[in-house]
Amino acid sequence: MKILVTGSTGFIGSQLCRALTAEGHQVRAFHRPSSPLDLLEDLEVEHALGDLTQPESVESAMQDVEAVFHVAAWMGVGQAGRQYAVTVEGTRAVVQAARKAGVRRLVYTSSVAALGVPANNKPSLLNENHTWNYRPEYYPYGYAKYLAELEVQKAVAQGLDAVIVNPSVVFGAGDRYRQATSILSSLASRKLTVAAEGGINIVHIADVVDGHLAALRSGRRGERYILSGENLSFLAMLQLAAEVVGVPAPTSVLPAGLLRAAAGPVYWLRNYLDAPIDPTLLRLAGKFFFYDRSKAAQEMGLSDPRPAQQALEEAWAWIQRSSPDKKD
Repeated sequence: MKILVTGSTGFIGSQLCRALTAEGHQVRAFHRPSSPLDLLEDLEVEHALGDLTQPESVESAMQDVEAVFHVAAWMGVGQAGRQYAVTVEGTRAVVQAARKAGVRRLVYTSSVAALGVPANNKPSLLNENHTWNYRPEYYPYGYAKYLAELEVQKAVAQGLDAVIVNPSVVFGAGDRYRQATSILSSLASRKLTVAAEGGINIVHIADVVDGHLAALRSGRRGERYILSGENLSFLAMLQLAAEVVGVPAPTSVLPAGLLRAAAGPVYWLRNYLDAPIDPTLLRLAGKFFFYDRSKAAQEMGLSDPRPAQQALEEAWAWIQRSSPDKKD
């Protein structure tokens, strides 16, 4: 098929372009004129220049396309207007253009962040039925993804064949935008020496790509599918990551209440502090972001996910290869 991929120069988008071309599809890579192309440089793809905030460029890129993977989103911090314009209004432009062009299927890359926040501080599995339940200003990225999903569902009600996938925290080779801010880099530079209460789910980039391809083939119209991997406490995850990086593992766990209390001051001082994580995430300390992937496995035939250790090892190896001091 001829397939359009938005966000094609990013982590998930570039790996998806690679998998699609390997399967013999004709890929049209949608990106801004200023986007770095190093993750696509060895691929035979058609480049479509544009911006999600310019609906006419989205419509132009959609011509003669049979399927769309809408992967692009705003990943920045502290720019609520830009977040809404790119993630929400940009998604609206994509689904409207897809309906107008008569594409056969659209797969939207959302996030588990759009599912909201666990109701308590005890380990339990969230599934696709969980919905937004949190203050938008405390988690702007998750809220924007939730609103973008609503735009997709509106288009489904109007006749668009669309499927939503919700990856958890993705690791693997090729995450160029988080290279310097990765948990692995923070551990290596000894900026991150303690853990928080709570937990996280880590998924390998290859499993995320497999989930996207499965959604194109066999996802049910209008459904969302969690693409997750291994559930780990924050401490276990940091200890595993430290082993991968080769530094002493954190052993101390800071109380969640202390971290939540510090969230406001740290956020307002974020431009003056070299914080190892996004300050907005401090309010989520103590929560266990554990996910149930059984729906995706049962309905789309996904295999067991790769181990978190493999995802972290491949991510760290790529970061080391790609660091400036490793290049001529």
